[in-house]
Amino acid sequence: MRALLTPEPTLSFSSIQVNSRNPNPSRTWTSLHFLNSDGRHRLVGRKPRFIATRAVLDSATIEQLGLKESDIRNQSLSSTYRNSKLPKPNQTVLEAQARVCTGPTQTRPLSEEQTFKILTVRGELKNEEQVLKAQLGAFFAGMTIRANAFHEATQWSEGERCAMKKFWPLLVRALPPDVIFIADPEGSIMGLGSAVGPQFVGNGTSEMRLVGALREILAGGHLGYEEIQGILKDVLTLKLEDGKINGVSESLLSAFLIGQRMNRETDRELKAYCLAFDDELGPAPVADVRSLTHYGEPYDGNTRYFRSTLFVAAVRCCYGESSLLHGVEWMPPKGGVTEEQMLKFMGAKTNLSLHQGKELIEAEEVGFAYISKREARPSLYSLIGLREQIKKRPSLATTEKVQQFVRAKGRGSIVAGFYHEGYEEPLLMLMKGRGVHSGLVVKGEEGAFSMTTRLRPESTSKGLPVNHCSGFRSVGMESACEVDGVSRQSFRLEVNAMDYGFEPTDTPRTDRSVSKNIELGLAALRGEKGPAYDRIVLNAGIVDHLLGCDGAEDVSLALERAKEAIDSEWNVNHTWELVRATNVEHESKEDVRESPKGSLSTNNSQFEATPHLLDQFYPLCFDLLR
Repeated sequence: MRALLTPEPTLSFSSIQVNSRNPNPSRTWTSLHFLNSDGRHRLVGRKPRFIATRAVLDSATIEQLGLKESDIRNQSLSSTYRNSKLPKPNQTVLEAQARVCTGPTQTRPLSEEQTFKILTVRGELKNEEQVLKAQLGAFFAGMTIRANAFHEATQWSEGERCAMKKFWPLLVRALPPDVIFIADPEGSIMGLGSAVGPQFVGNGTSEMRLVGALREILAGGHLGYEEIQGILKDVLTLKLEDGKINGVSESLLSAFLIGQRMNRETDRELKAYCLAFDDELGPAPVADVRSLTHYGEPYDGNTRYFRSTLFVAAVRCCYGESSLLHGVEWMPPKGGVTEEQMLKFMGAKTNLSLHQGKELIEAEEVGFAYISKREARPSLYSLIGLREQIKKRPSLATTEKVQQFVRAKGRGSIVAGFYHEGYEEPLLMLMKGRGVHSGLVVKGEEGAFSMTTRLRPESTSKGLPVNHCSGFRSVGMESACEVDGVSRQSFRLEVNAMDYGFEPTDTPRTDRSVSKNIELGLAALRGEKGPAYDRIVLNAGIVDHLLGCDGAEDVSLALERAKEAIDSEWNVNHTWELVRATNVEHESKEDVRESPKGSLSTNNSQFEATPHLLDQFYPLCFDLLR
């Protein structure tokens, strides 16, 4: 394989550093900054005229100007939030991984021509990246598992056999021992046996443990709970040391992560991934609130449609349903719009510690927090670079949605979005393991949590329809985590928005635009009727009802409550309490009130504030996170 005759590249994780935690962050005032149609600055008020986000380059403009998104640091686009210091995977090999590193029914075998192309990639063409060891590990793990354990239709094609047979003698001489082991662990796949695979044991205790587990995985087998947790804790957090990550080969670790997903994880394997780092920063803080909902959206974001959950959470906490959102700034494979990108674009603070998040949730007039995985699970966060190299979503893509970063003294709930068939019940199983009172999974658009008001197409694809919901809620007020075998009421339904009085509308497209997503969400929170408004109301009211929240026993009343939260006027005292919660750099709110005109800065711009604008300031416009 000529690609491997070049000096061996390694995958560097040194650029993924966990932010140091400052228990006493500087007090800073921030606000959303928009321009009126007349060009004047203003704050977001209750009933302003239509406003547009400050001028930014969108995707169409970039294309029109003949520019590359990679050349522009444009915070309006989700693609620009990728850490530029991460080594990019080779796109030719990545396309092959998309075909072969997937499940036993989804795999699409390569032709002989396609396989030849992969095995002869040099990584020397213009704009072509080197094939890193992590990418090699994932590709060959996929090929090996297919040969050993997949159904006939998704095993190697005749073309793949011919290409691999021709190139195997060259591969044995060119590949490093760890990759040869992954490609043929027992020396039986390629026909011409090699002693490298059967005799490979790895270097050091951690790598030897990983190799032992891989022998089982590459044969299509499964691991135990303690075995998975032990391996993860051995190798994470990832750091580059002499060409290896924490003493283990990145090819072995990438093969481990993608291999478990390809074999379709057992319940015990998913539990191991879900709970492995619960104690990384100590016990989860407990918020003194009557209700707390954790939202588990896919961490890799939305690339096409409006992502509404941030705004839904803002509405729900207005009437006492506290919410905690969690995620990352950017995540492969989609690299779409995330809650952290939206909050960061608006000037909000996105590096809250767990205890800072708890305090915001407990604040009577706030009740909302966003926690980044970077702060809550630094070990798992360090895998972002490796996850890009393996292309397909690993087991962590499922389990990270069912985290419980802050517990509640009162009723705890977890909600999560899903798309792929087969993960509905595992997600609910993990939620029950968390001991929450209620859990809900929704097949939303793009696998996110967002239910839609659009008409269901007559010719639907196989599998569950969009707006399918499934979940459970505890019967009675006993603490689910304290009662063994707690009684639960299960439900399963498809939500048809028209049954609740919503007119069918197409979902607004945002196409990786962070600013467009914000513009749609804030317009809806100002009371502007339309598709975004309907989706926020629908998702808030239905969630309240299905989770069994107080006052939402009747679904029509739950929906009306969500509408009222958006449409009603706000109490001035509520607004001032929010000002306190935002950690204003002024010594007291009176200082702000007495100042007839002051210049307040944001991450992106400046605006002029008059005393009474603060009274109009929308109570949940996300400055609370600053």
